[in-house]
Amino acid sequence: QVVDEGPRVVAKVGMKLGGIGGKKKDNLMANMAKEDNFALLLGSKKTTDALGLGAAAPAPAAPSTPLTIVLEEKYTVAMNREGGIDSCDLKGTLTLTANTEAGSMASLSLNKDVISSKCGSSWNFATHPKVNKPDYEKKGLITLKGGKGLPINRPVGVIRWSYSGDDAAPLSINCWPEEDNGYINVNIEFELIRPEMTLQDVNILLPLGGTDPPQIEAIDGQYKHDAETGMMCWHHDEISAQNSSGSLEFTIHGSDVDAFFPVQVMFKSDTFLCPIEVTSVKSTGNGAPVPHSLTRNV
Repeated sequence: QVVDEGPRVVAKVGMKLGGIGGKKKDNLMANMAKEDNFALLLGSKKTTDALGLGAAAPAPAAPSTPLTIVLEEKYTVAMNREGGIDSCDLKGTLTLTANTEAGSMASLSLNKDVISSKCGSSWNFATHPKVNKPDYEKKGLITLKGGKGLPINRPVGVIRWSYSGDDAAPLSINCWPEEDNGYINVNIEFELIRPEMTLQDVNILLPLGGTDPPQIEAIDGQYKHDAETGMMCWHHDEISAQNSSGSLEFTIHGSDVDAFFPVQVMFKSDTFLCPIEVTSVKSTGNGAPVPHSLTRNV
């Protein structure tokens, strides 16, 4: 969230875009969806309906495997105007959902040795109180205490991890607005800090301090201006090691250089900082492999 210490640039991963003002941001993203078909990271059906983005999404398909595995990492990054990292917090979760009795009695093997060797003392890991902790610590196994099974059709977070460090931030944003005789010239650039990471559907949201359209001088990527909200979205389909930096320059009427903050960013990715991997899923009863689906979300 935006901290009241003067103008800041706040980078948010995923859908949580606090700090811009929900109605302005929602209106801008709704208009983009209708007019330009930009890929959006919309969350629930409730959000989609509230923004008026067309027909309701179809009901999710029934699970096709006995066990659903979801690995997720979320970032909260606060940067200063020059792109320096003030703080970066990462939180991760491994969640299991048993869809059948077979999925309920599944045991997961994780690459515990790799996790231990690559994640030092600055990392924090915690298992759910019902997880057999000795099995996890010694063998990297995720099982429940007393041989019990997972509840059916209810997600359970079995492991959580967290890390705070500037090296976790995937992207830096540098925004320079300069006033010049009733106009403001804005130069903004991004740089991928972690070259092993690929970001998709990147949307960088800028408040403009008014309803006048920006005069684009130079741009990498695409943009959309929404006059109603006085906001601009700078869009990139993908940012990766092959497309690791970009810049945007525009001019707009105004005199308040603070009006262009906070800048916010949202994207999606499947590249994790934590090296966690599920190496096998087997039945606690007979040791047979348990069919499962696995999703990785950032």
